[in-house]
Amino acid sequence: MNHQQTQSTGDGALLRRYEYEDGWVVAADLGVDAENVSVDTVDETAIVVIEGSGDPVESEFELPGTAESVSVENGVITVEGER
Repeated sequence: MNHQQTQSTGDGALLRRYEYEDGWVVAADLGVDAENVSVDTVDETAIVVIEGSGDPVESEFELPGTAESVSVENGVITVEGER
């Protein structure tokens, strides 16, 4: 298993990437309720929109491949794909 971790500047999400022989997982800890988050994937990019009391906040992060599944639970986005 190969593990990479990055912390964005400021109050950004903690992003972790795990690579396995047969697939990969990218997890981002947003610290917000799941009902306030929507995630869409396009090719090798995840697009995250967080709804709050003000204007929505949109962010993108690169994926190591095309996503097979996306879930949001307890403020953590998990994107999984196959090699």
